[in-house]
Amino acid sequence: MKLTWYGHSAFRIETTDAKILIDPYLIGNPSWTGGWEEPAEGVTHVLLTHGHSDHISGALEVLGKSGAMLVANFEVCMYLVGKGASDKKINPGNIGGTVDCGGFTTTFVQALHSSSFPGDNGQNTYLGNPGGLVLHFPEDKTLYHMGDTDIFSDMALINELHEPKIGIVPVGDRFTMGGAVAALACRRFFQFETVIPSHFGTFPIIEQTADKFVAGLEGSGVKVALPEIGGTIAL
Repeated sequence: MKLTWYGHSAFRIETTDAKILIDPYLIGNPSWTGGWEEPAEGVTHVLLTHGHSDHISGALEVLGKSGAMLVANFEVCMYLVGKGASDKKINPGNIGGTVDCGGFTTTFVQALHSSSFPGDNGQNTYLGNPGGLVLHFPEDKTLYHMGDTDIFSDMALINELHEPKIGIVPVGDRFTMGGAVAALACRRFFQFETVIPSHFGTFPIIEQTADKFVAGLEGSGVKVALPEIGGTIAL
């Protein structure tokens, strides 16, 4: 498995059978100035944790270029279909559900956050429950993208049910848990082998580094991977 980070919560996951973009914030992302076209090359699936603009801005363009399958909650799927995404290429679900994506499955799990998109009239469009995404691969380790969330005790159930070995963890504070709490979540509820911090450094009002997260996991035996923006690592 290969993982590429495009800043914030945007990741590309490549396996033998799939090329996946999760939360492709590729337009308007202050951390990523490389455009959406290159990350979209060969993409087979676009997965979205929720509907905020810093997670879905770029999704329509990627879907249009690649013809990829859209995997998201029902409201986000229908919203993007209304904006031009193909209704023949959606794979909707909701919290607790698992969908077959062809080559892997995605389970929607809880996240403590919100989900909406600003409209032209100044009013936000409600876009369903925010969530995390657990990806099970037949020949690779299970990956859990937490989306935007605080710590919650039912993370223990997510670990019991899915045993993820790779975690993508928000650490930026203000809109998600901060680094110290995120490290506590990883220590207390999971047996991750590798964790990748996300949702930091993008805007001035959130944490600019993952230092608190890294410090909180010192001595835990969990590897913290910090790819450069646009950089690819093997997992």
